[in-house]
Amino acid sequence: MILDFTFLTWDTLVNFVSKGLVFSIQLTLVAMIGGIVLGTLLALMRLSGKKWLELPASLYVNLLRSVPLVMVILWFFLLIPLLIGQPMGAELSAIITFTVFEAAYYSEIMRAGIQSVPKGQVYAGYAVGMTYRQTMQLVVLPQAFRNMLPVLMTQTIILFQDTSLVYAIGAYDLLKGFEVAGKNFNRPVETYLVAAVVYFIICFSLSMLVRRLQKKIAIIR
Repeated sequence: MILDFTFLTWDTLVNFVSKGLVFSIQLTLVAMIGGIVLGTLLALMRLSGKKWLELPASLYVNLLRSVPLVMVILWFFLLIPLLIGQPMGAELSAIITFTVFEAAYYSEIMRAGIQSVPKGQVYAGYAVGMTYRQTMQLVVLPQAFRNMLPVLMTQTIILFQDTSLVYAIGAYDLLKGFEVAGKNFNRPVETYLVAAVVYFIICFSLSMLVRRLQKKIAIIR
């Protein structure tokens, strides 16, 4: 078999791939922001020292971290419509699923970041009359975010790669765009090869950015 990439013109990429790329980026950004917000809340619950907050947060994190993502995608896509009595659509289902799922991973990252801040910072906050909430919001969390920023971005790169799993529910992501182009031109091998190259370029570029950021944070420290 002779590989032929001549069909992959700019018009082909715009017509078939651009829509999927936009959705993959949107899904990554929304899931990242929502996952970090929810993950930070879960991390604070696990570190609160109160069993009624710690136990449900621990159960949430451990459950989702122990289940394959593709199964969670199928759960939300198939079960939630049964509960609410109407279909959600593949795109909305994917956004909710990834936000909920990634929150478990971001939670562990943020918990490590919070624990990396010296206890003396917390005591200093209390010493000047801050409450627990104020100390976390103004003293601990800003430092934790800075310390964990490279790890958070690395997890986001993994999140972008994982968006390709939405094929399981028929959402039109980047990989789906290449798949549709391959079927239309009867060139599936070529399109999957190009898709792999595109994923590599995007993820490798982001990894280089994370490395530079990590060096800058190391200098600040």
